[in-house]
Amino acid sequence: MEKRTLGRTGRTVSVIGLGTWQLGADWGDVSEADALAVLAASVDAGVTFFDTADVYGDGRSERLIGHFLEVDAPGQDITVATKMGRRSEQLPENYVLAHFREWTDRSRANLRTDRLDLVQLHCPPSSVIESDEVYDALDTLVSEGAIAAYGVSVETCDQALAAIARPGVATVQIILNAFRLKPLDEVLPAARAAGVGIIARVPLASGLLTGKYTRDTKFAETDHRNYNLDGSAFDVGETFSGVGFETGLAAAAEFAALVPEGLTPAQAALAWVAQIDGVSSVIPGARSISQAQANAAAGRAEPLSLAFNEGVQDIYDRLLRENIHSRW
Repeated sequence: MEKRTLGRTGRTVSVIGLGTWQLGADWGDVSEADALAVLAASVDAGVTFFDTADVYGDGRSERLIGHFLEVDAPGQDITVATKMGRRSEQLPENYVLAHFREWTDRSRANLRTDRLDLVQLHCPPSSVIESDEVYDALDTLVSEGAIAAYGVSVETCDQALAAIARPGVATVQIILNAFRLKPLDEVLPAARAAGVGIIARVPLASGLLTGKYTRDTKFAETDHRNYNLDGSAFDVGETFSGVGFETGLAAAAEFAALVPEGLTPAQAALAWVAQIDGVSSVIPGARSISQAQANAAAGRAEPLSLAFNEGVQDIYDRLLRENIHSRW
């Protein structure tokens, strides 16, 4: 699989990574055995980048990765990015050095490592992203050796641009998929110019872009695609990219009609993001070995055609832009 430099970390990672939210919580139950099998299948398929967070299953996702890397895959060159900040109330006064030390110490224990490869502030308030003191504290963690590098996971393009302007920020994680094109306008050019890595999350729009859902699809009570449809748990843009289920189904049907022979809709959606200049890694989730293998295969897809890219833009402009573009 193609490898790319992960921004200012200097690390080389696979263009298709693995998002591990689903191994912790909020996507229905995944057993420990199945979770470890997904990690192993991903690595076997060429994935060298895992993305997790301290809040995924309140640390379960981190602990599974830590176990896997120490017990099942020792010596593998895997970069692990975690996140911090959402186990506490999202108040600016909570983003201080003492809490950062506490949070990273917990993640280091979960991941069974002395130094974290990459720590990302987990979608904090805009005032946190704009705070000099926050970056001073993160720089202190780097100098102390607790973390190798830091980045910011954001909800909006304005937040991404603010983070990219900071000289110590190595990466920005943002929602980027065929239903969320706004980052292409300013965020990707700014990141390329600054040498900041872009980690593309929610690349399948919470599964809409797989083309497998219908109006009759039901999601488990513990699945955010059930309980967060109105944004009552966290930013609604994280669920179906904020397009809404009904609208998303219509857009997904049109997207599926664009997919070239030899690719599934999911693989085409992942390949489309991975082929954007400036994207360091795309982090789809996987709940099974077959999903992990199929996702990784998207990193070896042939370049998508101009007609395909024009079709993606047309779907966005006709069906989604009016309700999506100004929000995030």
